[in-house]
Amino acid sequence: MTVVTIAREGAFAIVTINNPPVNALSRAVREGLMDAAEALDADPSVKGVVLTCAGNTFIAGADVNEFGQPPLPPHLPDVVARIEAADKPWIAAIHGSALGGGLEIALGCRFRIAAPGSSLGLPEVTLGLIPGAGGTVRTPRLVGASAAVDLVTTGKPVNAARAFAMGLIDAIARDGDLIASAIDALTERLQSPLPPTLASRSPLPVDATFWAEAEKKVKAAAKGEAAPMKALASIRTSVEKDFATAMAFERETFLERRASREAAALRMAFFAEREALRPVALRAIEAPKLETAGVIGGGTMGAGIAMALLDAGLTVTLIERDGEAAARGHANVAALVEASLKRGRLDTAGAAALLSRLSASSDYAALAGADLVIEAVFEDMAVKQAVFAQLEAVCRADAILATNTSYLDPREVGSPVADKRRYIGLHFFSPAHVMRLLEIVPVPETAPVTLAAAFALAKRLRKVPVEAGICDGFIGNRILKRYRAEAENLVREGIAIADVDAAMRAFGFPMGPFEAQDLGGLDIAFLQREGARASGTLEAEALADILVRAGRKGQKTAGGWYDYQPGERRPLVSAEAARLLAPHVSATASTLDGEVIADRLVQAMAEEGRSILAEGIAKRAVDIDLVEIHGYGFPRRKGGPMFHSGLSA
Repeated sequence: MTVVTIAREGAFAIVTINNPPVNALSRAVREGLMDAAEALDADPSVKGVVLTCAGNTFIAGADVNEFGQPPLPPHLPDVVARIEAADKPWIAAIHGSALGGGLEIALGCRFRIAAPGSSLGLPEVTLGLIPGAGGTVRTPRLVGASAAVDLVTTGKPVNAARAFAMGLIDAIARDGDLIASAIDALTERLQSPLPPTLASRSPLPVDATFWAEAEKKVKAAAKGEAAPMKALASIRTSVEKDFATAMAFERETFLERRASREAAALRMAFFAEREALRPVALRAIEAPKLETAGVIGGGTMGAGIAMALLDAGLTVTLIERDGEAAARGHANVAALVEASLKRGRLDTAGAAALLSRLSASSDYAALAGADLVIEAVFEDMAVKQAVFAQLEAVCRADAILATNTSYLDPREVGSPVADKRRYIGLHFFSPAHVMRLLEIVPVPETAPVTLAAAFALAKRLRKVPVEAGICDGFIGNRILKRYRAEAENLVREGIAIADVDAAMRAFGFPMGPFEAQDLGGLDIAFLQREGARASGTLEAEALADILVRAGRKGQKTAGGWYDYQPGERRPLVSAEAARLLAPHVSATASTLDGEVIADRLVQAMAEEGRSILAEGIAKRAVDIDLVEIHGYGFPRRKGGPMFHSGLSA
């Protein structure tokens, strides 16, 4: 198949890229564009060129099949430069997405027009890179330094209206008439002298104060990632230096970033997330469409799950033990909707639409027509089994029944369900409407179509799904348990609690292990350990147990591993915690370099991950990394414990 074709519309040539599914900039596309530019410059009957794409989108970026491979000519900067230097003016006719190299190609065209609903962006920083074909050099020459900084260092795309307002495109096309609109725009532009190419323009200068403020803002948003700051440096070079110097600086920085460990980690995460949504074994299975759902339990977890389902367009019935509890559950969900309204995620109409699809009841019969029901009650085996006994009595025979248990064996939880083909574990992470991870835990009898429905639901919820086998804590909480145990071992050896937390923050976690426990509550894991001990399972005494038995449960009691002032969340080193733990801590205080502490904790996580793989609890090392990144705050730029430790495969 020829991926670049040329057609004629009067005096205009229509160059069409057809490289499904997203018209990626493969070598064949790059060669085709170079050949088209040469051929059209040599044709005296051509007055102008419209560059468009077949299918649902403009060029959505680089060819992922070429990631990590040696680059082959023609290189993208040369393709952009050739289009920009064409004797006949090109106009990029954009629909769908013009991202990364796709937008850089459009910047090489003399003009740009976009269909309503299009998006344009330079997302390279999200992969640890910077634009490498003029994105940091041409954008400030087109839209100014401030807009360029926002566009490039965040990696966030803008819609057609915003792109037009900032000057990134010249016009918005008539709806449904992109090519004709492009030809009309180009015809009008040819009535006047052509504007200079971006390569020949000089960007408006900005003062040193602008760069100082931009550096502060970008550094704060980058959260330790290097690429946004590198992109900012490239934009500054493009403003302060000539075009050729700026292009050389950008290319050198791009090549350095492409070879970096951070970019490799972010690429790994990117590809793993893509693959997670469509497991190979399930691709041939058509999942049933889920439109109505029930959630049992209206507390923090249940309300969050209900909110996530509503946000994905489902109709939700919340079930609680009595009318008063049902009203509280409804209010909990309404509060989440209100919070989204205040943050601007929803407008008034959108919030009203969500709440119109929510009902709350104490009558399980309200779930008779539900496609899916998720149990999210207290982590107590008897309570959960009682829920499923009631669901078995009222739900349709083909309704999917799911448990949200964090630690309990889902085989036992779902024992009242007669047909286990429709039963599965869906482990959400709190807050469920925010956290992207969803551990999907099938039981041995779970039907493939039920598993496929779970993955399809995760995609609809915009979550990252990972299939997990059955064990204590599944993947994430099992590793968390090992992580916390190793952190306690460090404390037993005389390492200060605050030093352990500081080391993990420096590594890139939003919080250290002890700060995180204080925030969530030490009593949650304590009760799980107590339950295990009561059932006869050998469960070692944790240092955290000592604190809980002394009434120190974390921030909720103004004291856990740390002390807290009333109304404040700032952790304060606690003399009382030190006194309680003293009999179990080395009398000789020790110090370790922060990097050594972090390495020890990450290695403990990776070793537990190795065991999880060996036991078949996780299918791939990258699945473990996804769990840690999206469920536990492992820094994405480090790639997860398996990648960071060289164990990914």
